[in-house]
Amino acid sequence: MEKKLLTGNAAVARGFWEAGGQVVSSYPGTPSTEITECASEYPELYAEWAPNEKVAVEVAIGASISGVRALAAMKHVGVNVAADPLFTVSYTGVNGGLVFISADDPGMFSSQNEQDNRHYARAIKIPAVEPSDSAECLAFTKAALAISEQFDTPVMLRLTTRVAHGQTMVELGERVEAETKPYVKNPQKYVMAPANAKPKHKVVEARMRALEEFAETTELNRVEMADTKMGVICSGAVYNYVKEILPTASVLKLGMPYPLPKQKITDFAAAVDELYVIEELDPFYETIIKSWGIECHGKDIFALEDEILPETIAECLRPGECPFATQTAGIAGRPPVLCPGCPHRATFRVLSRLKVTVLGDIGCYTLAFAPPLAAMDTTVCMGASIGMAHGMEKALGREQSQKTVAVLGESTFIHSGISSLVNAVYNGSAITVMILDNSITAMTGHQPNAGSGKDIHQQPAPELDFAELAKACGVKHVWKVDPFDQDKLTAVVKEALEIPEVCVIVAERPCVLLPGAAQNREMTVVAENCIGCKACLRIGCPALAVRDGLVEINDTQCNGCGLCADVCPRGALRKGDAK
Repeated sequence: MEKKLLTGNAAVARGFWEAGGQVVSSYPGTPSTEITECASEYPELYAEWAPNEKVAVEVAIGASISGVRALAAMKHVGVNVAADPLFTVSYTGVNGGLVFISADDPGMFSSQNEQDNRHYARAIKIPAVEPSDSAECLAFTKAALAISEQFDTPVMLRLTTRVAHGQTMVELGERVEAETKPYVKNPQKYVMAPANAKPKHKVVEARMRALEEFAETTELNRVEMADTKMGVICSGAVYNYVKEILPTASVLKLGMPYPLPKQKITDFAAAVDELYVIEELDPFYETIIKSWGIECHGKDIFALEDEILPETIAECLRPGECPFATQTAGIAGRPPVLCPGCPHRATFRVLSRLKVTVLGDIGCYTLAFAPPLAAMDTTVCMGASIGMAHGMEKALGREQSQKTVAVLGESTFIHSGISSLVNAVYNGSAITVMILDNSITAMTGHQPNAGSGKDIHQQPAPELDFAELAKACGVKHVWKVDPFDQDKLTAVVKEALEIPEVCVIVAERPCVLLPGAAQNREMTVVAENCIGCKACLRIGCPALAVRDGLVEINDTQCNGCGLCADVCPRGALRKGDAK
């Protein structure tokens, strides 16, 4: 067979394709985004970007009920958004195989929390599988679809950032067309009114008992006996680290983290002198295992926070013998910053100067919380900014709300901001909302959305007009402004803050990384005009620096947006040459 180096995400997409999958619907979210991007490259698959994870799961459920194999991919916090249909489809069951990806993010590389979504599998009462490398990502995707159809259940495929983005060798197979199962009208199965749901709960519990028996025999869970002095139970990326750092230990690898194989774990524990459970984040396995009366070490040694790395295992179990020398001394920190020429920088410069309270959201613009802009007060979750601003207005009164602005990107507005805007209008709020429309879902790698005018294949698609949409929600005062027109944006924000009704400002400017979006104008320093005041540095542009007390421009980064020239009080920065 052909072998290829693939990321875990690419291997999931390949496994779904090889298994005869047909429909993929997702909302982009690191570290899961590339699954759908890779799936879109297979002509046999229908792939799309949905406006949010709940819609994506509902699309996949509809495809499954119609009789084909379907998949929805999302990051861990996306499962929170999709939980409503997921809890109920556990009751209805499936027709074609149905898999949803939960890509967890231990270490919070690109997330606002560090939740452990194995708990979701237990709460929803569905099986979960967890691969350790790219080869298993492919194989386990196929296995998950088979389990889904065998047990009439959705299946969670849990990844973590290291597995999703890491690359290992994969044996590629051919596509095997899956049978399209006929759709049969069956309200007792698919209509979850109380009269139907009550008996279905009993079906769910019976299914879990069958899955517990399956967990004892499936090859997804395997014992690798070696020295019996130490036994380790682990899964996912941690398995690879255990094999590297503890090569002589006996290992029980859990490829199916829920439900757990009680008898297999009991037998393994009895076969080793000392048992360790090494798992990232919560003591999920450990708590269940201890509830069975089995003694083991776990979170008494390993932390509840952050990811577990090879050096973590070495430091905890082999202190003083760590084969890794972590060299961090003298390395300068490199926090993420807005790109040179980013239109969000221009927006937040205005908000910072006006000294308003900014309730923010999830996206590139979240970076505006950091100095030197320091222009964002809160970020909680996708779409929260408008609801939080409305809540503050109702709690503190309109006078205080006139100093508050809710800010969110156009993709986030589509995802979960629209309903909050409707709520604010309906309940007579007096808040100002800024929709930062940069024509793309930028933070996760430039995926198109319903406001981009293109679909996942970069083909023309209907394009939302956010100003008209705001008016349709009942907003009477709506503006469209180019954020680089600093004077106009300032005047519009001031005007909106004085109006005791919901106001919407669409700050409209394409992401600077989109083709043709950069200004590409030459910027020049007029040295004799520079007084070293460093006012230009307060916009936080990485293309600007100070040398020998005077500002200089890094021409390899600057794209000529001209914001620094607007800021400079002495005309030391100019568009074009210095003359």
